[in-house]
Amino acid sequence: MLSDKARPIVEATLPVVGEHIEEIAKRFYAHMFAEHPDLKDGVFNRGNQAEGSQPKALAGSVAVFATALVKSPQQLPERLLTRIAHKHASLGIRPDQYGIVRDNLMWAIGDVLGDAVTAEVAAAWDEVYWLMAYALINQERGLYSARGVTAERVWRQWRVAEKVPETDDVVQFVMQRVDDRPVRTSLPGQYVTVQAQMPDGVRQPRQFSLTRADDGEHRYFAVKRVHGGGKPDGEVSALLHDRTRVGDVLTLSVPYGDVVLDDGGRPVVFVSAGIGVAPMAGMISHLVAAGSGLRVTLLHADANEPAFPLRRQLADDLARLPGSSLRVWYEDGSGSELPVAGVHSGMMDLSRLELPESALYYLCGPIPFMRAARNALIERGVPVRDIQYEVFGPDLWQADID
Repeated sequence: MLSDKARPIVEATLPVVGEHIEEIAKRFYAHMFAEHPDLKDGVFNRGNQAEGSQPKALAGSVAVFATALVKSPQQLPERLLTRIAHKHASLGIRPDQYGIVRDNLMWAIGDVLGDAVTAEVAAAWDEVYWLMAYALINQERGLYSARGVTAERVWRQWRVAEKVPETDDVVQFVMQRVDDRPVRTSLPGQYVTVQAQMPDGVRQPRQFSLTRADDGEHRYFAVKRVHGGGKPDGEVSALLHDRTRVGDVLTLSVPYGDVVLDDGGRPVVFVSAGIGVAPMAGMISHLVAAGSGLRVTLLHADANEPAFPLRRQLADDLARLPGSSLRVWYEDGSGSELPVAGVHSGMMDLSRLELPESALYYLCGPIPFMRAARNALIERGVPVRDIQYEVFGPDLWQADID
């Protein structure tokens, strides 16, 4: 918790730091990369850097954390920290790198706020930073230990055994191990980081949900081509779609991710949109592989059926889980050739849908979609503790601002 000395200072300066936090984050990254250009290789997503979402993510995370310290000084925002720690572990982040971040972040705060950063203000915000850093370092140490790896050894090479087109812009990759070391088993719902070697030699990391249960020899993940919408297209998704061939070798991390299926016997409802169905596919595949009798309901929203990723795999797997069902919402109002319990037009509406009693809910999709679904479920009386949601990209903090 914050010290009695630091708390009133942080509380008093939080508005001015919050007002300038995005500019602080921009200056921080520019200064850190100038001092440590090696961090551009294999750690940070330069696409997010270029469009400004990575600085905004850092700013948002620090602001959420500091606000939580002021509002609830004896309780850290554990959900945010756990989500970040799992992502950091999948990137092989080391404890010594937190010192580099601290030095450059404090420099940026002083550079932006100038004389307003007195020695007392600097000390108080340094305390905020290290409370967050040590909480993450401790969690990441436990995550590495649980996998029997170190930060440097989260990586392993896998060969592309197959590329399966799922939609016009989604391909499922089937990866096969290339050595005799045991494969670290994934938990249902987890993801891996793919470290892609770009044409200029720089390694770029991206996280992808595992879409099938492990068999000891293979990993499965789906990649959606990122269209820029006026900005450059996603360079890693384009590389994986267009240039990566069967037989090529990719570097993958061991699996991480805090949103993991609880197979405790209660009914499960998966709520997804677009490529957000990928972790749901992984969870459902795990249930099939385990011979589970769990009742599963999948509710999925998409533009239309041809745009629905992994739909054939999901339909086949749900057919093997007794009492399970699939409902779809298509924006264009088209029908379905899948064995579905219902086809709906337009945006997903959970307000009147019949849902199983005492179910656990898992959400994945764009942040606005998940917020709307979560709010609808809470309005219907679903306890907050029974709703989990997966967040990808630089938006890890946004799901916690409510």
